Amino acid sequence: MQPGMNLIGVVASLPSNLTGAGSSPGFPSTAGQGAAPVPFSDLLTDAVGQVCQLENQAHAAVAGLMAGSGVDVHQAMIATEKASMAFELALGVRNHAVQAYQQVIGMQF
Repeated sequence: MQPGMNLIGVVASLPSNLTGAGSSPGFPSTAGQGAAPVPFSDLLTDAVGQVCQLENQAHAAVAGLMAGSGVDVHQAMIATEKASMAFELALGVRNHAVQAYQQVIGMQF
């Protein structure tokens, strides 16, 4: 049950993992804590890897259900819903990143 929460945790912790000059009061900066900030590309790579892992678990659960190898219908449905939610979240993050990129490209300097 934890792998589905990890992707949400990664996305929810993005502002606190990124350091910047103008951090808001709601998101503390990690600059004074001595820990090196995690690169944004590593966070995205981990998130995509977790989505892939959830999809593989869902495929395995459905295959086990179809083969009759002791996988419960509830387990298969929960696994597929976790994979679906993780994919929808990753798709939403991608859409917002593309939208932000398009806004930056449209700026005139």
